[in-house]
Amino acid sequence: MARSDQKKGARAQAIDPESMRAGLAQGEFFLEYLPTVSLIDNRCIGAEALIRWKRPTGIVPPGEFIPLADNTPLSGLITYWVIDTVAAEMGDWLRAHPDAHISINVPVEILGRGGIAYVAGKAGLVELAPQMILEISERAVPDLLAVKALNDGGGLGVRIALDDFTHTASANLAVLARCNLHIVKFDRSLVSQITPQQNSPAWLDGIAGLIKSSGLQAVAEGVETEQQLAVLRNANIQAAQGFYFSRPIPAADFLVYYRSWR
Repeated sequence: MARSDQKKGARAQAIDPESMRAGLAQGEFFLEYLPTVSLIDNRCIGAEALIRWKRPTGIVPPGEFIPLADNTPLSGLITYWVIDTVAAEMGDWLRAHPDAHISINVPVEILGRGGIAYVAGKAGLVELAPQMILEISERAVPDLLAVKALNDGGGLGVRIALDDFTHTASANLAVLARCNLHIVKFDRSLVSQITPQQNSPAWLDGIAGLIKSSGLQAVAEGVETEQQLAVLRNANIQAAQGFYFSRPIPAADFLVYYRSWR
């Protein structure tokens, strides 16, 4: 076995709930921020906080460790750590810029249990609730407690975003239709269909109708080209994220980036 394969195998074996708990205790996790840009007036309006894990063997891709936490006590521990870290890194910035926001990905299984409101209160974010967005995945099905929490802003009065929207998971959307959503984030798989060969994929007309009838704010994920940006703006998508604007960056770099867009 090649040495690189040995390292990959050792890392894969070490990624488990216990190593994640140890990583949290040892300060191995950190946040990066993915800017959100308004397509209406071409300015940065906030960012999405993304968790990262740096081990002695290297960076662990989120797709490898986040699924291990789903529907386990770790999902709460990680979410609460993110809230604390956002408060420490971005709290002063949010207070200085009341028109800006930070969004946090939240597993639906911890909504309605009181933990988010408790941690946000201890972290000093309750006063900033109008500037906070809780993102839940289209693929997640909330239980009754979670639905109630979504309908009262997670217990804080924050805005709720439906993440990874693909316009296909009809069963889950039927449940989420009972929730008071404020934002829909269109998955990068939809945006990637806008190519030089396909300027107007079939989903665009349906999305335009959804935006007009629902009053929801629409955010496109995964924007990488000038053409995609122009098509989305023409379809009245209000905001976007993606490498066209910026990759996820540390807090200090985001503050510089934000100032450059002002």
